[in-house]
Amino acid sequence: MLKLVRFLKNYKVNVILGPVFKLTEAIFELIVPLVMAQIIDVGINEKADSNYIWQMGVILVILGVCGLGFALICQYMASVASQGFGTELRRELFSHINSLSHKEVDEFGTPSLITRLTSDINQLQVAVAMLIRLVVRAPFLVIGSTVMAFMIDFKAALIFVAVIPLVAVVMWLVTTKTIPFFKSIQKKLDKTSLITRENLEGARAVRAFSKQEYEQERFRENAEDIEKAAVRAGKISALLSPVNSIILNLAIVAIIGFGGYAVNIGDLTQGQVIALVNYMNQILLALVVVANLVVIFTKSAACAARVNEVLETKPSITDGTKDGSEADSTQPAVKFDNVSFSYHDNSEYALKDISFTAEKGQTIGIIGGTGSGKSTLINLIPRFYDATEGTVSVNGIDVREYQLDKLRSGIAVVPQKAVLFSGTIRENMKWGGDDITDEQIWRALKISQAYEFVEKLENGLDYEILQGGKNLSGGQKQRLTIARAIAADPQILILDDSASALDYATDSKLRTAIKENCSDMTVFIISQRANTVKSADKIIVLDDGKVEGIGTHRELLQSCADYCQICLTQFSPEELEKEINGDE
Repeated sequence: MLKLVRFLKNYKVNVILGPVFKLTEAIFELIVPLVMAQIIDVGINEKADSNYIWQMGVILVILGVCGLGFALICQYMASVASQGFGTELRRELFSHINSLSHKEVDEFGTPSLITRLTSDINQLQVAVAMLIRLVVRAPFLVIGSTVMAFMIDFKAALIFVAVIPLVAVVMWLVTTKTIPFFKSIQKKLDKTSLITRENLEGARAVRAFSKQEYEQERFRENAEDIEKAAVRAGKISALLSPVNSIILNLAIVAIIGFGGYAVNIGDLTQGQVIALVNYMNQILLALVVVANLVVIFTKSAACAARVNEVLETKPSITDGTKDGSEADSTQPAVKFDNVSFSYHDNSEYALKDISFTAEKGQTIGIIGGTGSGKSTLINLIPRFYDATEGTVSVNGIDVREYQLDKLRSGIAVVPQKAVLFSGTIRENMKWGGDDITDEQIWRALKISQAYEFVEKLENGLDYEILQGGKNLSGGQKQRLTIARAIAADPQILILDDSASALDYATDSKLRTAIKENCSDMTVFIISQRANTVKSADKIIVLDDGKVEGIGTHRELLQSCADYCQICLTQFSPEELEKEINGDE
């Protein structure tokens, strides 16, 4: 947790003064037994003076009120510091996650990152609040009570000295035994987040296959695993308070026994014995607090380790130095030179020895079966991943030499799954730049074949899109994501199977509109439909991560068996014969 202390730098006053006020309250609390001793020894035994008792009673009330005031001030400072700490840590963690490449995000997993951003940081906020409020107070009361006991009687105070190491050993044993359980619980919470996320996103699929009971069973089993781990940790933690209570109550018995003997021989007064018992009770109460703190900080230690794991993960993709001004206009828009790629940096290649060029203004079709590496290939262009071997160049510059924002500002990617964000259509269309005008947006909507349905919406561009575009159909979402990419006016447009929800007629109109209105763009169209890519200037056929053929539709029909096989499943033999012979 020490590595996260830097997030408290803006709350130094709270962190310093909070414990000071709490210590002041503790000092008042340590004075109370002495006042009680005076009431018994002087007010009752010696003088039997009710006025003296009332005066000392007023002092007790003043001590209580002042202690309460200082405690409330400390509570306020702890709340401000802990919430501020959580806010800054959450902001830093979110920012760092956004700096990670796809590789690191894939390794952690989305559910785990969500849990770390929410549950783990919430637990750390609690720890910070307890740190300011109680961590200093509890040890101070233990030490202070022991010191006060020495001031009353040296021999009686030795009982305090004997008790404290025993309590410390018990606390250490409990802490070391429970930390692994709390780490396990946090990991299981990741799985809970995963199951919940899958069920919420796939609610329709779950119901369509009548898998509600199966999913409920999955969730129940995971919840029971968490319960078992929590119960086992709780059983161990539960030992802390009773064991400490036994030790301290035996110490109180020893004090009373020793004190009774000392009172009889005149070494101690009755008030001093009661004061010693009160100091031991203060230690008992302080250790009850410590027992709770042990549980809190044990959980927090596990959470801090998980948060630090993310913060200490360095992105595998870092900024280059070139801003694109060095680009050579005579070079191809995109060039792959003997590119191979492995997700796990081993010999299992998702792409192997890929080489091709895409000239400015060309339309490049990429086709292949499921798992052939189509999406992996285009993910190397905006540098979502880095090539394991070979080079990927944009405008003659290796993508690894580009500043990431400069590289990606010239590339627009429309992913397989249409992603829209809550807000208006206009706000979604301006993701490519705040300076995009309504005129550019309407132009992009016309090209993407979304103009007609957007125009009919009640508020037009101000129509509110729900989270994930749930108030739109699949085809509408796809057309809007394509429009968002076109509105940014990129140099390179990548359509990753982004027309799969469109009918053939709309798909054809979309491709025609892009060709007529975006002639300066280099367009990559990834699809499993031969009809979608057949008009491309160049088609790349992939199979199991390797290039099986590159050429035009007609050339590939004559030279590439894999492409012919794909076309045979989508066209009749007569249609293919005509296209091969040029009789279209």
